[in-house]
Amino acid sequence: MFAFIVRRVLVGFIMLFVMSLVTYLLFFSMPTDPARFTCGKNCTPELVEQNRKALGYDKPVLVQYGEFVKGIFTGRNYPDDPAVAKTAPQTVVHCPAPCLGYSPLMSQNVTSLLASKLPVTVSLALFAFLMWMVLGISGGVVAALNKGRFLDRALVGTSLVFYAFPTFFIGLWLYIYVAIKWQLVPVPVYTPLTQSPSAWLAGLFLPSLTLALIFIASYVRITRAFVLETMGEDYLRTAQAKGLPRSKILRKHTMRASLTPIATVAGIDLGVLLAGAIITETVFNYDGLGKLTVQASTTFDLPTLVGIVIVAAFFIITSNIIVDVLYAYIDPRVKYA
Repeated sequence: MFAFIVRRVLVGFIMLFVMSLVTYLLFFSMPTDPARFTCGKNCTPELVEQNRKALGYDKPVLVQYGEFVKGIFTGRNYPDDPAVAKTAPQTVVHCPAPCLGYSPLMSQNVTSLLASKLPVTVSLALFAFLMWMVLGISGGVVAALNKGRFLDRALVGTSLVFYAFPTFFIGLWLYIYVAIKWQLVPVPVYTPLTQSPSAWLAGLFLPSLTLALIFIASYVRITRAFVLETMGEDYLRTAQAKGLPRSKILRKHTMRASLTPIATVAGIDLGVLLAGAIITETVFNYDGLGKLTVQASTTFDLPTLVGIVIVAAFFIITSNIIVDVLYAYIDPRVKYA
């Protein structure tokens, strides 16, 4: 198992390196001049040229990427010019390791910028993940155990209805009616966990529910299908013939076999969700990675966009590694060499 984990982590680092290289080449090889977007609307040719040299945009793309990778491990200075550091040290900005670049539009290190937004997105995603796993899997199990009955049809039908609505529609409906018009819950406002755990939970409820509803609808149908498929296996019929209690068969045999494919889907969904809930954060005005992505895209903030893509890829790769490791604990039939 340990050797397998080491191999998967090494492969994950290689994939992250390839992803960062492709992302960097795509962003910085576009026909537009990234230096023209570093000083707003009042850019002068002299200021554009000054920013180009300060940010290293005047160098070849592969040289820029090499300095970017080096900055992740050792940090960087902006501008990285010894002459400027001697003559005007107050203009030099140091980006400590791990340095993902510097955003001239926001006058901030990309690493610090992402670190300030990440807790919002992580809190939102994990709360939504907990919601859809609990409600989605339990709903799917109930539907499977009542196959063909009213409860089964009601759960599947309701899940199809929620699955049909887009996220922005659900978010706006919950925000306008549940929070503002009916005042069933407070208007969502993000509060850091360190300030008030109760306010943190209250502020996350509606946005997380918005994210979770579509996943709940999907997981009800997925869980129902896997449970029904597992219940038809010969070894479960043998267990029933031996007189084992239905609850024990469901808990120790049916669910363990059904959770393996569900874990695969859940790992991918969680990774994508952690990468940034753009629509939900925009609807509820949450200042997380999703909202930052929209801002960076509209202002053509390339260093910030590259950092966001790399962080998103890190979450996706990490979630898949965790799922691979959990396979052996969920299903004892899975063996790793």
